Amino acid sequence: MIITVQQLKEHYSYLSDPIGRISRDVKKGLLFPLVKGIYETDANTHGSRLAQFIYGPSYLSFDYALYAQGLIPEAVYNTFTCATFNKRRVKMYTNHFGTFIYRDVPSEVFSLGVLVLTEGSYSYQIASAEKALCDKLYTISPVRSLKALKELLFEDLRIDKDAFNALNKEDILKIAPLYRSTNLNLLVKLLKEGK
Repeated sequence: MIITVQQLKEHYSYLSDPIGRISRDVKKGLLFPLVKGIYETDANTHGSRLAQFIYGPSYLSFDYALYAQGLIPEAVYNTFTCATFNKRRVKMYTNHFGTFIYRDVPSEVFSLGVLVLTEGSYSYQIASAEKALCDKLYTISPVRSLKALKELLFEDLRIDKDAFNALNKEDILKIAPLYRSTNLNLLVKLLKEGK
C-alpha cells in the first residue's frame, strides 16, 4: 500500500517523535521509500504498480511496455521505463523495487493509447503495444530510409514480426504523425505500403 509521510505523521501523532518512528520502520523493513515523502508497505509489490507514484504524470512505455505487450523478447527485469511530458530531461530513480527511468514524449500524444490496468488494490497506466512502439521510435536517432527502419525494428530492437503484423495499424496511423518525427513518418510510410 502506498502511504505518504503526512499520513504516517497523522498515524503516529500520539508519539512525541513520529519522524523517528518512520525512520525506525524503514530500518526494520516495514516501510520502503519510493521517493522523498512516499513509501510502500509491501516489499513484494511489483515495481510497475509504483512507477506513476515516483514521478508523474507518467505511464509505463518504451522497453518495459514493448516487452509486456509481447513485441520484444528481452525481459527488462527491475527496470521500469516510463513516458512523461514537458520535463525536458531524463530522470532516473532507484529504490528497493527497481530502477525507474522517465523521459519525455510530445504533450500532444501523451494521453493517447494509454491503458489503465488494475491488479489488486493498484491501478497503473501502460502504453498499448502501438503507443509503446511509437514512443520508442521517437526516442531513437532518426534513420533515413525504409530499409534502415526495417533494420532498426527487426534487427536492432528485435521486434517480433508476427506481433508487429498484428498491431492495430489504424491506431498507429492516427498518432504517429503527431510526434513530428522522421522515424514515425517512415513507420507510417511502411504501414501504408504494407511491406
